[in-house]
Amino acid sequence: MAARDASKISVDDLTNKQAKTEHARLQVEITEHDKRYYQNDAPTVSDAEYDALRKRYSDIEQHFPDLRTLESLTLKVGAAPTGRFAKVRHAVPMLSLDNAFSEEDVTKFVERIRRFLKLAEDEPLAFTAEAKIDGLSMSLRYEAGALAVAATRGDGAEGEDVTPNIKTLKDVPQRLKGKSIPAICEVRGEVYMTKPDFLALNKRQAEAGKELYINPRNTAAGSLRQKDAGITASRPLHFFAYAWGQMSEMPADTQSGMLKWFAKCGFITNPLTKVCRSAEELLAFHREIGLARAKLDYDIDGVVYKVDRLDWQERLGFVSRSPRWAVAHKFPAEKATTVVRDIVIQVGRTGALTPIAKLEPVTVGGVVVQNATLHNADEIARLDVRISETPGKPGDTVVIQRAGDVIPQVLEVVLEKRPKGLKPYAFPKTCPCPLKTPVVREINSAGEEGVRFRCSGEFACPFQKTEHLKHFVSRRAFDIDGLGEKQIDYFFEQGWIKEPADIFTLEARNAKLKLEEIDGYGDTSVRNLFAAIRTRREISLERFIYALGIRHVGETTAYELSRGYGTWTAFHDAALAVAKGDEAVRAEMDALDQIGDTVIDALGAYFKETHNRGIVERLTAQVKILDADRPASNSAVTGKTVVFTGALEKMTRDEAKAMAKRLGAKPSGSVSAKTDYLVAGPDVQTSSKLVKAREAGVTVLTEDEWFELVGKK
Repeated sequence: MAARDASKISVDDLTNKQAKTEHARLQVEITEHDKRYYQNDAPTVSDAEYDALRKRYSDIEQHFPDLRTLESLTLKVGAAPTGRFAKVRHAVPMLSLDNAFSEEDVTKFVERIRRFLKLAEDEPLAFTAEAKIDGLSMSLRYEAGALAVAATRGDGAEGEDVTPNIKTLKDVPQRLKGKSIPAICEVRGEVYMTKPDFLALNKRQAEAGKELYINPRNTAAGSLRQKDAGITASRPLHFFAYAWGQMSEMPADTQSGMLKWFAKCGFITNPLTKVCRSAEELLAFHREIGLARAKLDYDIDGVVYKVDRLDWQERLGFVSRSPRWAVAHKFPAEKATTVVRDIVIQVGRTGALTPIAKLEPVTVGGVVVQNATLHNADEIARLDVRISETPGKPGDTVVIQRAGDVIPQVLEVVLEKRPKGLKPYAFPKTCPCPLKTPVVREINSAGEEGVRFRCSGEFACPFQKTEHLKHFVSRRAFDIDGLGEKQIDYFFEQGWIKEPADIFTLEARNAKLKLEEIDGYGDTSVRNLFAAIRTRREISLERFIYALGIRHVGETTAYELSRGYGTWTAFHDAALAVAKGDEAVRAEMDALDQIGDTVIDALGAYFKETHNRGIVERLTAQVKILDADRPASNSAVTGKTVVFTGALEKMTRDEAKAMAKRLGAKPSGSVSAKTDYLVAGPDVQTSSKLVKAREAGVTVLTEDEWFELVGKK
């Protein structure tokens, strides 16, 4: 019997091994969702689903604190800037908010504030309650009263410079009004598009025969992040001010006072704001706004509560990526009932099969919905969603939920409306691609049965081929200008690019292909494309490894592998050895920092496939893979494997690992025969790592001895 799927186990019941596996899975999934939301303005899960993933991730770190590192998502906000615009470093980070989903959560939030501030029950505690706009966060920096820089949130620490675009918005003053304006003043708020403006824009799109936009939030974000500010100017965008960043002096001492000051300076602030003095008042305001939500001209997804006094905000401070003094009380998702026409299977880059319910069109929250995700085979079985085997006949009636303006999900089947004769849905055993490749259920490194079914065809599967190619040319991989998703789809359909190596032979084949004669191309665009391809014939080792699209090998993992092996030859030889079952090489790879069984199994599976090896060989014949940047080569620990254990006194565990990397050492999380040093904190008298190190003859150092060894006394 297969082991239980860790994603379905309560955090309280997870073992250490299950927690590590689940934490790593969530890190990958959340990072991908952040990229889609913050960089691409195209989220694929609802706000509620995303919030649940974030909460589980945070809960795991609270129960298993050793899993929190400098790379932890609880220390990060959003996603890195896309690279299309100049970067702007925020003087004060743009953090996100914790969420409250129930009235009980709000009551507990107020109680926590009182406990932290040690307030008596009868001592006044005021909050500002503000409608939470569903738009794009923006920071506007004014110097001597004039707008100097406008930047997106980005990853919270660094955003994108969109100053020319922001200057086209009528709601954003070019110069602040009034007297005694602080020399430095960063006003923060939300760029949004109203519902009537969105519908009018889509009407013009339809009349012009162009693709329709999905929702106001994504349309506002996409409109603002145009390279041509003229396009932004043509779009009806608005701005609400509600927060601030760096201020050379504060013009008010309360949150509500700052909002009034923004209005005096020329900004529009949300009229749906109220000062409340108890949890009961906050909840009453939330219910009031919820009832008015459908009649508003703009989208909101909740109400934000903030401690009103700024000196108390300062005392309360922050918890990782969120302020302790504020919380977002989300609205429940919108629901509707409709009929399932069919279930279709979509195949992603990694071969994951995702079932999508095709629905009778239904309006949910003002949006016409025709598709809903069923997530995976287990979810279909749990819901028992059924379709008719007779074309054109209706299937089950289902309740769907839409939250966050993304593809909805099926919540339940209305059994009393089920047509007679419907049979349970049989999840396909072969991929829907022309090859009909067998479908396999994933098994993780802990031997646990996963929820995903995958096509076993890898690059042989046409669906995966195009997705792999799109990943290969993406910005963080080979980053080839002029070769985007549409071009990849077209070139693949024409048979001109079937695998990565074909990209680098395209120019040589153009005498026959004649790309410049294709509609939408020309001599200049073709020359630019070939020039972009030529510049990518040299690629860093970490980018090359990442570009291969190996499951579980993201940017961080690719970086660690490149640093660990240094050259393509060394990494390639190790991967081939792992594929052949070489346990010694596997143990050596396992000793690398942040590399574990899941990654090693994925590498072994990838290089075990003859088809994949052929693709890699043909590709490496076309490009030059640069050796990894090597850290300091003259330290006493260069090339040595170091494990840190226990509570260190002079530095955190993460700081210790970072130091080891700078000195050219390879930090590891486990002791093996390949370990050179174990650095133990003073609290460690006996531990499994210490016992194993002594048994293996590993040199054990105190923290002071480590500093002496590396010359950092």
